[in-house]
Amino acid sequence: MIPFTLIRRSLIACVVFAAAFAGTRAADEPPARPRTLDELRAQLDSLVTAPRFHAALWGVKVVSLDTGGVWFEHHADRFQSPASNCKLYPAALALDRLGRDYRIVTPLFATAQPDGAGELRGDLVVSGRGDPSWQTRGTKKDFWATFEPFVAALDKAGVRHITGDVVADTTFFRGVPTGASWTADDLTEDYGAEISSIALEDNFADLRVTPGTTVGQPCTLAFVQPLTGLVLDNRTTTIAAGGARHLDRTRLLGENIVHLFGEFPLGGAEQLVDVTLPRPATWFATALKEALARHGIRVDGVARSVRWPDAPATTTASVKLGEIASPPLHELIAALLKPSQNLETDLVFFHLGEKFRAADAPALQTSEESATALLREFLRTNHLPADEVRFDEGSGLSRNNLATTNATVALLQFMSGHRAAKDFFDALPIAGVDGTLRRRMKGTAAENNVHAKTGSLRYADSLSGYVTTAAGERLAFGFMLNRYVPPAGRTARTELEELAVLLASFNGH
Repeated sequence: MIPFTLIRRSLIACVVFAAAFAGTRAADEPPARPRTLDELRAQLDSLVTAPRFHAALWGVKVVSLDTGGVWFEHHADRFQSPASNCKLYPAALALDRLGRDYRIVTPLFATAQPDGAGELRGDLVVSGRGDPSWQTRGTKKDFWATFEPFVAALDKAGVRHITGDVVADTTFFRGVPTGASWTADDLTEDYGAEISSIALEDNFADLRVTPGTTVGQPCTLAFVQPLTGLVLDNRTTTIAAGGARHLDRTRLLGENIVHLFGEFPLGGAEQLVDVTLPRPATWFATALKEALARHGIRVDGVARSVRWPDAPATTTASVKLGEIASPPLHELIAALLKPSQNLETDLVFFHLGEKFRAADAPALQTSEESATALLREFLRTNHLPADEVRFDEGSGLSRNNLATTNATVALLQFMSGHRAAKDFFDALPIAGVDGTLRRRMKGTAAENNVHAKTGSLRYADSLSGYVTTAAGERLAFGFMLNRYVPPAGRTARTELEELAVLLASFNGH
């Protein structure tokens, strides 16, 4: 006979084991979908306070646009790095101060009046104002399509021969050609391209790399866009088929030599490598001169550029030949927000800074400083938390930019009732559809629902925008996650997405 005490101990052990096993299963299963606002808040709180975030910084806020009520907040008053969430602010500022149909107009000047025979005895000057639309990358347009409006303007002015130079004048923008407090290693990346009031192809070129025909040969290199003025230093090697591809490109600051290193497997598909250009306005002037020649307008002089602090290439005696207008502002805003394009954001931001430069502004105040002052004024005027936004620049590339989630959600609330609300909303990336969210949150309740601006720097990720719940309530949300080193199998992006999907799938009120 088995002693009763032994049976009792065995039963207790089985119960403990079963309970432990059930606990493990429960921990592995996803939490039940929240049915009430209290349950939603509890789940959001559980997510952002999970042990894996012990060394990270969260800032979260969710507000109902229908009632104005705060659904959830967690350290929403904490200053954090917003990364490209910063772009929400210049976009809102531009739509507010300029209006959806505003166009950036670039005047064309001559230093002398063309004569009756179409001869311009002087220089042609393109006086840049920051139009970000002179690019064809990602479109079906030919590179030379950018210059067709310029040729048409000169044809209309009757110009057939220019004895002087083609000058790209970028002195409209004041300051250095980089955003404030950018880091040096950003400056040769496409997202750190030089800021110039005349920009071509977002101020970087595509270098096409293909393997050699035999192992040991250098790769074949060729620029997709012409006349860049860049010099190639090819230090690549073709390796055996199936080997690991690895390419590194370097352009030392201030130089026009592109050094390309690495190995490329035999038979591998071509790869495009982006390369920024020094003084990109000179590239524009060179290409414009060639475009004019292709249309029978002869230029005797050279292609060149001038920039701050040089004097403008025009004077009060200059003759206006015509002007080139950008697409309407609402299209420019979508073009910079959806792909999170830094240069195009900066061009619009700098343009704002100069257009609304204070009459008593110091002579050495930069375009960027003027724009950030204008942004502070916009926030204060509209009773938004201006003291919770501390920007050095507008694109979000600066690690010095700070904002609170509270400020960003307040901006989103304000813009939801603005006359440009639809343009602002439509310009944001859409989950699973386009922009920087085109591959994210597919197959979830957030797909084709969440309209939000992404943001990513090292150790700084953000997602802020709008979502409609499964019950039909419209929300504005802001998520910022800084200093997060994710464990294996997780990323900062998926942490942010988990919150967005939870809001989208919520069926309560």
